[in-house]
Formats: sequence, C-alpha cells, structure tokens
Amino acid sequence: MDIYHEILLKYWGYKKFRPLQHEIIKSVANGTDTLALMPTGGGKSITFQVPAIAMEGLCLVVTPLIALMKDQVENLNKLGISALAIHSGMSRDEIDITLENAIYGNYKFLYVSPERLGTEIFRVRAENMKINLITVDEAHCISQWGYDFRPSYLKIAELRSILPEATILALTATAAPEVAEDIQDKLEFKNKNLLKVSFARENLVYHVQYSENKTADILKVAKNIKGCGIIYVRSRKKAKEIALNLVKNKISADYYHAGLPHEIRNQKQLSWTKGETRIIVATNAFGMGIDKPDVRFVLHVDLPDSLEAYYQEAGRAGRDRQKSFAILLCNNSDKAVAGQRMAVSFPPADTIKKVYQALGNFLKVPYGSGKDLAYDFHLADFASTYNLNLLTAYNSLKILEREGYLELTDELNNPSRILFLVSREELYKFQVANAGFDAFIKLVLRSYTGVFTNFTGIDEISLAQKAGVQVDVVYKYLGKLNTLGIIKYIPQKKTPLIIYTSERLDEKSLIISKENYKVRKEKYIFRMESVLHYAFSNNTCRSQILLKYFGETDSNPCDVCDVCKRNIEREINESEFNLVVDEIKARLTLGSLSIKELADQVPFKDEKVLEIIRWLIDNDKISYSGGENLVWKE
Repeated sequence: MDIYHEILLKYWGYKKFRPLQHEIIKSVANGTDTLALMPTGGGKSITFQVPAIAMEGLCLVVTPLIALMKDQVENLNKLGISALAIHSGMSRDEIDITLENAIYGNYKFLYVSPERLGTEIFRVRAENMKINLITVDEAHCISQWGYDFRPSYLKIAELRSILPEATILALTATAAPEVAEDIQDKLEFKNKNLLKVSFARENLVYHVQYSENKTADILKVAKNIKGCGIIYVRSRKKAKEIALNLVKNKISADYYHAGLPHEIRNQKQLSWTKGETRIIVATNAFGMGIDKPDVRFVLHVDLPDSLEAYYQEAGRAGRDRQKSFAILLCNNSDKAVAGQRMAVSFPPADTIKKVYQALGNFLKVPYGSGKDLAYDFHLADFASTYNLNLLTAYNSLKILEREGYLELTDELNNPSRILFLVSREELYKFQVANAGFDAFIKLVLRSYTGVFTNFTGIDEISLAQKAGVQVDVVYKYLGKLNTLGIIKYIPQKKTPLIIYTSERLDEKSLIISKENYKVRKEKYIFRMESVLHYAFSNNTCRSQILLKYFGETDSNPCDVCDVCKRNIEREINESEFNLVVDEIKARLTLGSLSIKELADQVPFKDEKVLEIIRWLIDNDKISYSGGENLVWKE
C-alpha cells in the first residue's frame, strides 16, 4: 500500500480510489501541472487533499464557492487536518491573522477566493508561505470561452512568479475541448497534461419530453419514478408553486431557493438528504455540496443556460451507479423564452454604463476609490432605487464582472466571530479585576477553542441557552468586551457582496470592450443553441449529443434515451440499419445526391431511409456540399 492509499484509509476510511483519482494524485505528486476533468460527484477534492497531506508545506486552494470553501475547511478540521480560508466576507483583521497563521502555523490547506489573489496583502504574504501545490477549482472560470468566465481567475497565473516551484492542479467537472486547451494556456502549464474520465453516464437515462401541460407531467414523473428526486426551475415563485402542488397531491416535497434564510435552506437540504423529504424543487442555488448517492431522477422544468450546467445538474442523479433518470420538459414556448433570454442577457453598452454609475452612487463609492473593498449589496433594493429592470441590472453587473471591474458574490452566511486580543495571563488579571465578566468569559472558553489565535465562529443563541439567560444579555457582554479591547467581536452578517476589483471610474474611462462583448454574446448564443439542439432534436441519441459537445465524437447510441427508444420502436433493426447505411455510402461515394434522389435509389421503404439519412446528418457522417446535395464524409 503506497502512502496515498494509507492517507485515504486513515482519514476517509476508503481502501480504493475512484477512477482517475490515483492517476491525478501521482501526476501532481511528480510535480506535473495537471488539468483534471471529473464529472460531478467524481471525488475531485480527494485528488488534491491526499497529495497535499503527503507533501511538506501548504496547499493553496482557489475556489469561487465560498459556502463550499467553508464546508471543506470545517470537514478537514473535523478530520484533524488543519485548514484555513480567506474570502470577501472577512474583515481585514481576520484576513491578516489568517495569513499570519498560514505562514507560521502548522496548516496544510489555505482556501482563497479568486478576488483575494490580486490584493497586496495576499501577494506579500504568499511569498513567505511554503506552498507545495496550487489547486484551481472550477477551473473553467479562467477561460473566456467557458460558461462562467471570471476575470479574477486570471490573477492565478501571476502566482507563478511568486511561487515558481509550486505545481498547479486545475479541476473542473465540465469543459469543452477549446476550454480545456485555454485553461492550460491561461495557467501557463509547462507541458500540456489533461487527465479525464469519459463524460458518459451509462446508468443515467436521458429523456426529453415535449410537454404542453408541465404541471401534469411533473406529477406523472413524481408518481412513476420511485425514490427521491430534484426538480429544477428558473424562478423562486415556480419552485414554491410546484412543491405545494406536489404536497397537495400527497407527494412528499419541499422547495429551495437563495431567497430563503440560510438556516431554513440548511434545514430543507438536510431533511431531503436524510430522506425525510422525497423531492426538492429548487432553483440552481441548490447543488453545492450535495453528496446524496441515491437520487433517482433530476427533472428540469425549464431550459438550462448551457449544456455544461445541464450536465452538472442532471449528473446529481444516480451517483450510486444505479439506474436513474435525467428528464427535460420542453415545448415551443421555451424556444421563445430562450430568445428573450438571449436579448436580455446582453443589455446595450449605454445601459451597462448607466448601471455602473448608479451602483457607485448607491454604494457611495467616490471616483478613484473602492479597489479591493467589499460592500453589502441587495440587488432588489438597488434596482428599485434607480427604477431599473431587475434582470437588466443583474446582467449588466455580470458583464461588468466579466470586464474585470467588479465581482458580484452570492449571499454569504458569516456567523458571528470573536478573537481574544489579550493573552491568557492578561485575561486572567481582567477576570480577577472584573468579577462580573468572569462567568461569561469562562463559558466562552469552555464552548470554543482557538479563540486566542483565530477568529472563531460563535452562536449567541447557544451561549444564551447554556447560560440560562436571554440572548440580548449575551450581545451586551460581547459588545462590552469588544469596547474594552478584550475581544474583537464581529456580529453575524448575511448578505451578497459587491467587490470593486478596480477603482471606481468616471463614464468616459469605463470601457465595455466591443470585441469581448461581441465574442461573449456569440458564445452565449452558441451555448443556448446547443441547448435547443439537445432539447428539440428528434433523431440523435441524447447521450451522443452531450458527449459530442464535450469532445467525445466516437460514442455509440445509448439505446435507452427517448430518441433511441423511438428508433427501436420504429423497428429499424441493426442489420437493416447497416444495410441502408451501406447502400447510402455506396451511392454517395460515386457522387453527391439530394435527399429525394437518395430515397429513390436506396431499395428500402422511404420513411426508413429518410430516418437513417437524418441520423447520418446529425451524427456528422454525411453533410451538405454547399447546396441541397449530400456527400459522404470520410
């Protein structure tokens, strides 16, 4: 048993790695820059946590998912592996202390949000850290061709000059071939090195259903497929309505979206994870940290924004490798909605500039100021204050984010934190001199560890219950100790944030790159058209469409999706299919022919010949030669 298997067994209790994990670990352990493509649920975190534990020094993990960051740090600490995190929701004092601990403490992991990488405080301290591995999670965010490009990710390559010896491991669940190439270029890989497993999910049945009554069809799916499921929708209102309708029909269900309080979201997710709730109806806010292997179906009621997003969300079904279903409901009105989304996703440049200036006024950021500062931000309040359409405001901010002017985070849930500013000896003297604080300080010290070295999350309600007092009394004690300089107390905060990644500019200096705007719009349209092709194609295996999108062009039909099932029902058997293909190939090898000419010449029923011709076109076996005639592609 090598050291990596020993670590896996010691900390995680597994004797074997999942497919590709061991290869990735050995690659980075050998000092080779590596891009690893692993589908959702493939165990990406193991691929950097195991080698980092085996090596001397600290692993730097870059991730935009702050909730996931906190979750992984908490889980590592529970395993006895020391880990830290830095993100936009922290105060400067918290960041300063965390960086000091990363340099001088015995820590193995430092999780960092990408917008922190470019700050002076981080760059200066990073030079003194013994970083052995840089892990870039959600690596597709570094590529302008990707579906979630973030300019702050471009700062990662700058670490090369500060940490020339560190190996880079880039991780993502989904990346088309051009995105995979771009990731390696942007991260300045010394040599190209891509490791990936196939995107094929043999136990997952992809099914697209044309539906004029989605409410009725949702009920049919919920009743016909046994076991738990996820239903994805685009609006919070729809999530609640569908969940209530399921409950009305005696189906165990609940709803989930980002507008709910953090505690309620956690409660709903936990209830579903434990199997107390059978079906969760959710927006795409539901997904981070889901580790439930027995999801039997994922149903999309609305078209997703991209096949990357669809593949990730659908891939939450059947992680136990048992038969499961990925179902998409669609109709002609969805096409119209997709067109409207294309239009609203790219507001005119003048509108974007108007939103930028309104934002600066809303947050009271002076011109030339704000760089690297984070501001509490409520989109609905902002849009209402300046009479802006909510979607227009949001999409304008996302374009400003892609241009590198700012970052817009999801809602953060930062618990209250404390740090003792005095030594244990000084604290003892304070307790002796201030007997009224003695019992409360002892309660805090009994309840929490590490309060002298790190900002530590606390729960005021829990402290109040232990002390047998009202929570207001706890707030009063904490506030007073903060005023006296005994502790630094940061109350709980729940809010999305705006981070200015450059100082606020005047209107003349703000540039919305026409070239970038045009390219990104074209890419968005391409992704949306790919979704429409997947949803409305009736001739090509659904699995093959997805696999081809991700660069796997030699896959076979799955035989279980709705298209394959229809083909089987039409009784075009394999031998007959092959005979027709041979006839078509023989004729097109001699010269191009129109569809009608082919159908007339091939000695089989026209409807079967036409069906197979459409299949050959969809699967890139034959193509049009500039006009109406078809040619065979070698």
